[in-house]
This record gives sequence, structure tokens and C-alpha cells, in this order.
Amino acid sequence: SVLVKLPLIGSSVCGFFQVLLVFAKEDSQSSGFCWACERANFRVTVARTPESALHSFLEKHHDLIIIDHRHSRNFDAEALCRYRTPPPAYVTLTKPLWPDREEATVMPLLSAGFNRRYVENPNVMACYNELIQLHHGEIRSQIKLRACNAIFTALEQSQDAIEISSEDQLIQYVNPAYESVMGYQQGELMAKENVEVPKSEKNKPDLLESINNCIRKGKEWQGLYYAKKKNGDSVQQNVKITPVIGQGGDLQLCVCVCVCVCVSSSDIQSSKHKDRRKGSLDVRSTTSRGSDGSSQRRHSSMARIHSMTIEAPITKVINIINAAQESSPMPVAEALDRVLEILRTTELYSPQLGTKDEDPHTNDLVGGLMTDGLRRLSGNEYIFSTKHPHHLPSHLTTPLSLNDIPPRVAQTMENEDSWDFDIFSLEAATMKRPLTYLGLKIFSRFGVCEFLSCPEATLRSWLQVIEANYHSSNSYHNSTHAADVLHATAYFLCKERVKQSLDPIDEVAALIAATVHDVDHPGRTNSFLCNAGSELAILYNDTAVLESHHAALAFQLSTRDDKCNIFKNMERNEYRSLRQAIIDMVLATEMTKHFEHVNKFVNSINKPLAALEENGGILMVPENRILVKRMLIKCADISNPCRPLELCIEWAGRISEEYFAQTDEEKRQGLPVVMPVFDRNTCSIPKSQISFIDYFITDMFDAWDAFADLPNLMQHLDNNFKYWKGLDERKLHTLRPPPE
Repeated sequence: SVLVKLPLIGSSVCGFFQVLLVFAKEDSQSSGFCWACERANFRVTVARTPESALHSFLEKHHDLIIIDHRHSRNFDAEALCRYRTPPPAYVTLTKPLWPDREEATVMPLLSAGFNRRYVENPNVMACYNELIQLHHGEIRSQIKLRACNAIFTALEQSQDAIEISSEDQLIQYVNPAYESVMGYQQGELMAKENVEVPKSEKNKPDLLESINNCIRKGKEWQGLYYAKKKNGDSVQQNVKITPVIGQGGDLQLCVCVCVCVCVSSSDIQSSKHKDRRKGSLDVRSTTSRGSDGSSQRRHSSMARIHSMTIEAPITKVINIINAAQESSPMPVAEALDRVLEILRTTELYSPQLGTKDEDPHTNDLVGGLMTDGLRRLSGNEYIFSTKHPHHLPSHLTTPLSLNDIPPRVAQTMENEDSWDFDIFSLEAATMKRPLTYLGLKIFSRFGVCEFLSCPEATLRSWLQVIEANYHSSNSYHNSTHAADVLHATAYFLCKERVKQSLDPIDEVAALIAATVHDVDHPGRTNSFLCNAGSELAILYNDTAVLESHHAALAFQLSTRDDKCNIFKNMERNEYRSLRQAIIDMVLATEMTKHFEHVNKFVNSINKPLAALEENGGILMVPENRILVKRMLIKCADISNPCRPLELCIEWAGRISEEYFAQTDEEKRQGLPVVMPVFDRNTCSIPKSQISFIDYFITDMFDAWDAFADLPNLMQHLDNNFKYWKGLDERKLHTLRPPPE
């Protein structure tokens, strides 16, 4: 026979399986096992003597040892097996019996430590089958048993109180931490049979029933629970109960991990003179007391994180809430648990998308503006080619000057400092080049050339290059929109509280960011570009695709030619600060972070201001200046609903046409339709405006108005909303009512 023994410490836990063959000489049987091991991808070692076998095992700790027992004159297989006991499986190889001889008992082999006898058969498949059966049988079971030993060692050392009970709630096991927390001597509970889990009267009957129902269904239960100590006191614990399902799907055991979240009055009295860490403990690191009354702390990575001096504000908030839970009644503690769940999410400022009434217009706007595409692949992908930056037409190579502005254009811009300024009149007067003319006047008014130390001719060239790279074919995202955003930005910068909050570098950054924020916009949303597999989407990893492109291209256009490099004469560090501020503001126009920016502004700016009579110390910190600039450009970018009604109507028509064109393109190219309601044949423009105002505009401008004091904008917003509501109530889908 071949004798098998399974080692207690094997290599299979490391991902491979090792076999030791002990054969005095090579023959067909040893070759059969070698070939079988190779076929099964097992590692094999061959030993010819007992000494080499022991040396090899001590070095590698094989999972399976096969000993040739056919020729006792070579070595004593049973003596070799008894010499060392750790292997999980020993196999002895024996000769086949003669037909007239009676089968011998295997008891001497089992007594020697062998697990299995293999009757000589050099067939490779027979050897292979034997190895596979051993691996899936005895060896795998032994590995699981070894793991159980390790698990119970970990349970014994754990500082969390752990209890294992049967389905009848009889204690099967508790670890020392459980006995310590519950006031028992070490081994006291384990020495008794049929001890029922102690129950506290403080738990409501419906809570116990809820736990039992959950466990009977095979589901975990986690929450706050009162446990009863040996002295009769109740202690509140954060408990996680996990059912263990046995064969046939029946409940066998329940594993309960308990962490104390508040202590009983007797504990407080007994430990009031001890040095204790103030505040609560994280639910993953608890304190247990040994029989000598000394405190032992669980030294986990989480505990080390909480002790770091570099502590995030959210960590401080969580620790404060944990501390409040200690002395809170159960309903409050449970509510705080839900608060902690929310705080541990990554999207703290972003609401769950969707609306209460499932309005399709709002859902489509959310899907189209606040996601980076549906990520569905199409067999017919629309690829945007990489376009070279536009060069100036020949008739624009000579830079304009404020002195060169035609009278009609100058007259149109006379009231450019008013919110009711008509950008469309300027668009007509400048033959769709409003950005250059308005930019010259606004930049001059804010002293941008002086700040940048650049000649006016350089600024004029820069404005012309930037405007040339806006697509005049777009109905909405063209240079007129950029000029409109620039105008709104300049208007906001003149508001008293905004001026108090920002430095000159912030003002210049805001004006430049407004000018370039949509440069080279293709007239399609980020979602469209991602679904179409465009080169820009690939370049920017489907993340803030357009906004990243606008910012990058703006600096490429600015720095490629000294004639239009407005940053050329800046000191390096000041340029880097300005560049970073411009990029941050352009990226802030991406709608996926809309609610995050608005909520941060409300919580960091609006609320502290409301609580203080003077605002000097709050606004000038760098973090708050960044929030103000982001909010400023966001409001400027989507301020159309706050413009006078005629301007609002024109902008609504233009953005709708651009969305209609995108839907048409998606259908032609076989791409997912991102905003199905923007079908030119069925869309209700009033409904789309109502949804946009409700979901994106109202809260944001309420917050901005509270900061910057913009009563005229809020009046326009109210009037425009009523206008769209009136059209919708009349079931009109157009921009204007029909003539009487």
C-alpha cells in the first residue's frame, strides 16, 4: 500500500499543494504518481531515504506524503510515519493481494498514523484520481479544521465581546472579552451546560421579536441592544448578530459581536478614578476590563487613525456624535446611528437624483447635465475628430482698440454695467462678435491689463483668438453666451459684499474664466461625448470632459503665441496662482458637482454670515474665497432665468434648439438618447424651463442673493417662472403664446 498522512501545517493555504513521495527506487509506480502530480498542478518532491524524507518535510511541510510500503527491507514505513506526526495525509502503498489470500485489516496502518492505503496501480489516471480524492476529501477538511483553530485563537484574543449561541439561545461559546464585559470570571460561562443568553428587561418585546424574525430568515441584524450583566445591571451595546446556516438550510448557530456604547452606573462608580480617554470609542474598537480591573485597549488601525494629530473635520464630527451617543436614550442613539451612516458616505453634498413626482423633464435634465453618459456601448460610435485651434480671419489680424469701436457698437454697450443689458443687441451690432468688444470694455473697467502687465494690443489679440474658437454654428454655446457670462460675472464683482470678499487676483481670474469657460464647445453635452466615445472623452477619462477641455485649450491658445499671451509678463508664482484659480472656476461650471458647490456655499458662507453681524473674519479665508468664486461663475453661467423676460425667452429657445439637435444626432448615430423629452416634435419648452428653475436655479440663487443682495434678479426669476407656468397651464409648448 501507499500510506498517506495530512500535515497540520501545509502549503495549500499559500495557494499551492505539495506532495512528498518516499520511494527507495524509481519504478513505474513512483513515475505514475509524479505524472499524476504534474497533471494536477501539484508540486512534488521525491525522497529515497528516511533521512532525506524527514529533511525534506521539515523544510517544506508537505500536504501529502506517500510512502512505499511494498518492500519492508528498504525502510520501515510505519516507523517513519510514527516519527513525525504533523502531515495532514499519509498514504501507504502496498502490493496487490493474491486471489487466495484474505484481506488484511488496515488498523495497524491507521494506528501508525496513516490516513489511507493505496494498492499498487501505476496507471497515471488511477494515481491522478487518488490524488484528487485526497485533496477534495481529507486534506481540505484538515485545512478547514486548522482554520477553525486559528479562528478560535483570534476570538480568544479579540477585545470585542463575542457570543455564539444555538437556535434555542443556549450559549455555545463566549470569549474572554465577553465574560469580562458581562462581569463573569474567566471560564465561568463555558464551564456550565445549557446556559441561556441573559436578557435585559430594557429591551422592548417588539425589538426581540424583530431580531428573531430577522435571524430566522437567515439575515444579519445590527443595532443597539441592552444586555444583562451577571450583577443584574443592563449595558447598552452595538450588536451585530449573524446566523450560521447548516445543512438543509436550517439555522444552527448565531454569532453575536457586542460592543459597549454606554456603561452602567456601577461601572461608572468603580472606574471614576481611573484614567480614561474622554469621548466615545469607535464601534470597531472597544474597551474590556480584565479580572484585575485594569483597562485594556484594542490597538487597531482605526484607533491609530483616531489618535492622529492630522484629523479630518468629518472625523471630529463623527467622534462628537459617538460621544453624544453614550448618554443618549435609545431613540436618540438610533437616530444618531443613521446620521453616522450618512456622514460615512462619499457624496455628502449630492442629493439622490430623481424627483418626487418623477417629472420626465427634470429627470432628463438631471441625466443629461449631471452624469457623464450612460456608458452603454453602441456599434455605431460617433467620433469627434481632434480639431486644430481656429486662426483669426485675415480681416481681424489687426487688433481692435476701444478707440476703434464703431459708434453703433459703443452705443449698444453704454449700459453694459446694468443687469438688464441686452446682449443680443450687441450680438447683432458686432456681427456675432460680442465677446471681443464687451471684453475690451469690461477688462478695461477692471484694470486687467494693468494687473497682468500686458499691453492693450495683447489683450485685444487674446480676446479675438478666444472668440474665434467659439463655434458660431452653435445655437447656445457660442461667443454670445460667453459674453453674457462675462457680463454677469462683472456685474456680480461690483456687488459690495463680493468686492469685500475677493482680492484683485480673484477678480481677474473670474473675468478670464468667464471669457474662456466654454471655448471650443461642440454644442453637445458631456453625456453625449462619453456615449459617442469621442476623443475628448477618452482623453479626460469620461470625467468633466468639456470643462477640462475648455480650461486646457484656453491656456494653449494663450501661450502658443507671444502676440496674444496675456500672462507673459507675470511673475511665476503669481501666474501659477492665477492659473489655478481660473482652472478651478472653469471646472466649477460642470453640473455633476452642482449641489456640492451650492451646499458648501450655504453651510460655509450663508449660515455663518447669518449668525454674525460683521462678516470680516469669515469671508477672507482662502477656502471661503474659493467657494465665493465658484458660486459666482456658476450663477453667471446659468443666469438666463434671472434675466429680463425677453432675454430669458430667447435663451430658452436657443438652449432648447441645441438639445433638439443633440437628440436628432443621437438618433441618427444610433446612440443612447440622453434627454428623450428634448424631441423637437413633442417637447414642451415651458415644462423644461419650469423643471430647470425648480431643480437647479431657485435654491442656488436664493443662496447667492442672500450673500450678494440681488433683488432685481430675484424679481425677474419670479416673473419668468410665472410666465412659464402660465404657458404650461394653457398646455402650450412654445416660447410665446399665439397672437390674440
